[in-house]
Amino acid sequence: MDPEKNLILVDLDDRETGRGEKLDVHRRGLLHRAFSAFLFDGDRLLIQRRAAGKYHSAGLWANTCCSHPRVGETLEEAVTGRLRLECGIDRVRVAEAGRFVYRAVFPNGLTEYESDHVFVGEYAGPFTADPEEASEMLYVSLPELKQDLLVSPEKYAVWFFTALGIAEKGRALLQPHPPASP
Repeated sequence: MDPEKNLILVDLDDRETGRGEKLDVHRRGLLHRAFSAFLFDGDRLLIQRRAAGKYHSAGLWANTCCSHPRVGETLEEAVTGRLRLECGIDRVRVAEAGRFVYRAVFPNGLTEYESDHVFVGEYAGPFTADPEEASEMLYVSLPELKQDLLVSPEKYAVWFFTALGIAEKGRALLQPHPPASP
């Protein structure tokens, strides 16, 4: 089995239960570990339109990047590695903001059933979308994004709604902490 396409199967508490080939896991609708990364620049969020060739949610807007950790890789290593590969973004500090489980069945018969770890980071630098992953990337203001989510929810990936709420709350993890009192 190709390690690049080997997903980590988990239970509802995100404990590893096995491994499976990516497409087979999505055909069978098995619960697996994933992550969603959100990079903020002040009140703006860097989002991507998923490439037309994606196996589900093609052409929909989503967070900065998302994927699955590889076997033997920490979640943080997976997030920073995928940001580099998918977005050309390097040297960004990320923090885990939370986790949720969701299940969505797509018209092509595939099922996304994920234990999704939400990561946040602050980033204002350049980016370059990998065309196999994203057809477009842009910074959008949070108020504008939230208005569009209300008006045109069909333009966004199903997990984005829940993950965005977790990411916004988790931004506090990125703020510098005041020094402790002596």
